[in-house]
Amino acid sequence: MPHLIPIEDFFRNPAKTRFQISPNGEFISFMAPWKNRLNVFTQKFGNTEIHQVTQETERNIAGYFWGSDNRILFLKDKGGDENYHLYSVSIEGNEERDLTPFEGITVQIIDHLYENQDEVIIGMNQRNKEIFDAYRLNIHTGNLFREAENPGNITDWITDHSGEIRIAITTDGVNQSLLHRKSKDDLFQSVITTNFRESISPLFFTFDNKNIYALSNIARDKAAIVLFDLEKGIETEVLFTHEEVDLESLLFSRKRKVLTSYSFTDWKRHITFLDPEAEEIYSEIGKIITDDEVVLTSQNKNETRFLVRSISDRSLGAYYMYDVETKQLQHLADVSDWLKKEELASMKPISYLTEDGFKIHGYLTLPKNSEAKNLPVVVNPHGGPWV
Repeated sequence: MPHLIPIEDFFRNPAKTRFQISPNGEFISFMAPWKNRLNVFTQKFGNTEIHQVTQETERNIAGYFWGSDNRILFLKDKGGDENYHLYSVSIEGNEERDLTPFEGITVQIIDHLYENQDEVIIGMNQRNKEIFDAYRLNIHTGNLFREAENPGNITDWITDHSGEIRIAITTDGVNQSLLHRKSKDDLFQSVITTNFRESISPLFFTFDNKNIYALSNIARDKAAIVLFDLEKGIETEVLFTHEEVDLESLLFSRKRKVLTSYSFTDWKRHITFLDPEAEEIYSEIGKIITDDEVVLTSQNKNETRFLVRSISDRSLGAYYMYDVETKQLQHLADVSDWLKKEELASMKPISYLTEDGFKIHGYLTLPKNSEAKNLPVVVNPHGGPWV
């Protein structure tokens, strides 16, 4: 008989998770349990001392990120009311401050402003509880400046590489419109409207801040990565496509200002590299982590240190730090080392034709050390209606 794993082991808080690296690359941060709740901790590279940054006991910290080299920003609500405020705290856990101390509001993060160590762009429903205006927030003083006012139908704000809000997305519940302005002093103008059958989703601005890269399925069955002209309101070039599946993401180097890769998922996630430096990093990591999927989750401004997450169908994986200059991979933590990969069953990709001729893709997991015959079955349909 196979080893019986307690069901609680599958629902335990991870030992350490959500690792991030500071902008200067000198510190790492992570979340770990404290009094049964996930809190934020920091640690300097090469130092064993760990600082507990938050001390929440009611709810897990909802999310966090580095506001500067010296401060952590995090989101939390009160007693589960889901009114999330944005807090600032030093990397040693001192000087905690509620940056949005307003009754009955909730905060959305629009842009971390990666190159700006003093400000972030947030969405907040202070003026009207039903809609979110965009604000520029000083993370040291708490000073707020309203960057853009929501007329009532804007669901998303998008910034350019300079941190200026240049795009707004509106909806009437069925149709979606992309609005654009040349600068913060101009009014938003409608560029294109799509219905529920088609969509165009901005990814980020071109490096000259004039046009955008976007995911689009306009006049095609699968979402492709396109270059979209904001003045003309048209796709000017289809950059990358896949015959069988939607494309999912496009990545770039902030420092070098080049496109690095795009990804898609068929039976597993695939990365197509567009840049030799990015490909070399993954290649070097792949020499050490040979069985699991890896993804780069965070990096310092100089892009010399990258945080790496490994994961597979039988493991929640681990976190590592990769040094580009030395090509060394340092193990930081296993996410749940009490779950042993060798004791868990693998997922096998399968496909079959329906009676009306459609190919259905899925996964089949069979128990280990058991004959695959006359077994009980659990069917797990998921996704949709848009996926």
